[in-house]
Amino acid sequence: MMKPLALAVVGHTNTGKTSLMRTLLRDSGFGEVKNAAATTRHVERAVIGDGGTVLVELYDTPGLEDAGGVLDWLEAHTSARLDGVERIMQFLDSEAAAGDFNQEAKVLRQMLHSDTALYVVDAREPVLEKYKDELTVLSWCAKPVMPVFNFTGGRDLRDWTEMLARRLLHVYSGFDTVAFDFEGEMRLWDNLATMLPDRSLTDRLMAARRRDWAELNREARRDIAHFLLDVAAYKQEIDAQEHAEPVLQQMQQAVREAERALQQQLFRHYRFYRQDIDNGEWVLKAFRQDPFDGELLKQYGIRTGKGAAAGALIGMGVDMAALGGTLGLGTALGSMIGGVLPNMQQIGGKLSGRQTLHIDPDTIRLLAARAMDLLDALQKRGHAAQTPVSIISGRAPWADKRLPPQIGEARGRAKWSALNTGDAEYSRRARQAAAEELAEKLP
Repeated sequence: MMKPLALAVVGHTNTGKTSLMRTLLRDSGFGEVKNAAATTRHVERAVIGDGGTVLVELYDTPGLEDAGGVLDWLEAHTSARLDGVERIMQFLDSEAAAGDFNQEAKVLRQMLHSDTALYVVDAREPVLEKYKDELTVLSWCAKPVMPVFNFTGGRDLRDWTEMLARRLLHVYSGFDTVAFDFEGEMRLWDNLATMLPDRSLTDRLMAARRRDWAELNREARRDIAHFLLDVAAYKQEIDAQEHAEPVLQQMQQAVREAERALQQQLFRHYRFYRQDIDNGEWVLKAFRQDPFDGELLKQYGIRTGKGAAAGALIGMGVDMAALGGTLGLGTALGSMIGGVLPNMQQIGGKLSGRQTLHIDPDTIRLLAARAMDLLDALQKRGHAAQTPVSIISGRAPWADKRLPPQIGEARGRAKWSALNTGDAEYSRRARQAAAEELAEKLP
C-alpha cells in the first residue's frame, strides 16, 4: 500500500501557514485565520487524496516565535561534533522544549516525523535575521525544505532568493493564498517533487487535482445552466382583467430567491463555508444590487428596447405574451402605468383572454453574466481571503436578443422550471441534454 507523503507546513508566526492549508485543502473552514500572532497553537492534520486513497498528509504547525533563542540554546548546550538531528533531539528532551520554547519544539517534532516541509514566507517582509535563524534550525532536522512565498503581489523577491541560495535552497514557489491561481498550485507540487526521491505520489496528486478541478468547473456550469433554464421556463398566467403588478413582483421575487440558491450552491461547490454568507453580511454583498435594477443592465452593457416605453420598463425584467405571441415592452408599459390589464389592450391592440408572463431575454442575459462572474471570482479566490467578492465584469454573454436555442426551447416547456412546479423535470432526458448543451455555451 502506498504510504502518504507527510508534509509539514512551517514558518514564522502570522506568515499564512493556515491560509496555505485552507487553499490547498479547498476549505475555508480549516483552522483559524486572523491578522494576529500565534493563531495556531498546536499541530493540526489534514489530508488530500484521490478517491479513497490518501496521497498527502498536511500538518499545520504553530508559528516559530523565537528560533534565535532555540539556536542560542543549541549552541550553548549541545556539542558541535553531533549532527543536526542529534542536537535537535537533545533539545526536544530538555526542559527548555517544555517551557519557553514549547512552540518551536512542536514544530521541530513534526519536522522530524515528516518527509518534507513547506516553509511559508510573507513576501511583504524584508529578509531579517530571525528568518535566517529559523532556516538554520529547520535545516538541522535533515528534511527537504521548500520555501513558499505568500502575499507575492508582484513583489521583487531577489533579496529573499539570494539569501535562500546561500543556504542551498534553490527550489521555491510563489503561491498567494488570497488570489488563487490553479496553475500556481500545480507548480508548487511540481517543484516539491524535484526535492523528493520518488515523485509518483506528487504526479498522481497533480493528475487528481486537475481532474477534480475540471469536474468542479463542469458541475458549476451545469448548475448555472439549470438555473437559467428554470428562469427561462418560468411563466405565470393572468386573466385579461387581472391586476398585473402583484404577479410581476411575485415573479421577480421568485427569480431573486432562485439566484440566491444558485450562489449558495456555487459557494458549496468551491468549499467556501462561512456562517455570515448565509445571512448575506459578507461575501455576497456584491449581489445586493437587484438583478431587476436597470442600472445593473447598463453596467453590463445590455441595451433594452427603444423609446419611452423601454425607458419606463428598464429593469422590470418580464415579457408579456398573449396566447404565446410576444407583445413586447409597450404592452407591459400599459400594465405598469394604468395598473390594470384593459390598458394593455389599448397599446397591444389584439390582447384578449388569458395572458402569459415570462422573464425577458435581457434579464436572462444579466443573470447569466452575474452567475459567470461569481464562478470566475470563486475560481480565483484563495480560501484564506477575508474580503468581499468583487464582481461586475461588464461583460454579458451572447449578442443582444440572441440567446442560445436551449433558452428558447425552455420557454415552451413549463414543466422544466421548478419555479412553476416546485420540482422541475431535471431527470428527464431532454431537460438534462438542454442543460449540458447550455453549459457548453456559457462563456
